[in-house]
Amino acid sequence: MSPENLALAAEPVIRAALREDMPFGDVSCDAVVDGPRRAQVRLIAKQDGVICGIDVFERTFQLLDASAFFAADVQEGDEVRCGQDLGAVEGDVRALLSAERVALNFLQRMSGIATHARAMAALLDGTGIRLVDTRKTTPGLRVFEKEAVRVGGAGNHRFCLSDGVMLKDNHLDAAGGIMAAVAAARERAPFVRKVEVEVETLEQVAEAVEAGADIVMLDNMDRDAMAAAVRLIDGRAEVEVSGNVDERRVAELVDLGVDYVSSGALTHSSPILDLSLKHLRYL
Repeated sequence: MSPENLALAAEPVIRAALREDMPFGDVSCDAVVDGPRRAQVRLIAKQDGVICGIDVFERTFQLLDASAFFAADVQEGDEVRCGQDLGAVEGDVRALLSAERVALNFLQRMSGIATHARAMAALLDGTGIRLVDTRKTTPGLRVFEKEAVRVGGAGNHRFCLSDGVMLKDNHLDAAGGIMAAVAAARERAPFVRKVEVEVETLEQVAEAVEAGADIVMLDNMDRDAMAAAVRLIDGRAEVEVSGNVDERRVAELVDLGVDYVSSGALTHSSPILDLSLKHLRYL
């Protein structure tokens, strides 16, 4: 994550998480620590996976102690092994104790998504198909989850509703059909935005292409229907496949000739990567 994104987008979320966890201080820490004292604690991997969120992890401690830092022995996107020592956090012991859970929550969540994304993206290596995420993210944590998808080796679809025109079934109903919806988008949306149309039938595929859609999303179609849709589109629009895409289904899509595969599972169904802070000692 760039320093700018960390400062502008991520830091308010980190601050909110710390306020949630210690709205009136940390009574456990206050009970056993009576003043500032420098300390260090080690970050240990308890599973194999891809590490992601190092900057967010470090910044969480720094919001409680500006002098805190993470001396990392790994880099963002590195593959780590169970039992591996990943580095040490150093700072005021009170910051280490109070920020530990929030910092680990972010790091574990982002690393879990990055691990899942890398495994799924690997199934499409060499195919020319781009695996991308969706907006099915945890409210308030999208900036972290989409960054983790990117670090894992997949791509980002729209970040938010302001990013592009994506006409789904309810948009089409509201506009009076595909032709009317695409025409309205061309007239009113910024010209730099692509227009994507979600379709469920071959008849809708034909209509979306005729209407001039830039991208046609094949939603929840079976494999035969998707193959027929790709032939019907015949290069006149980019093709995205979506709908319950997991590792098993990705493997079935490699030879269809589509451009993108979008998977909500990258964010909504990724388990955390188990990590732990251990061996605290005073310096």
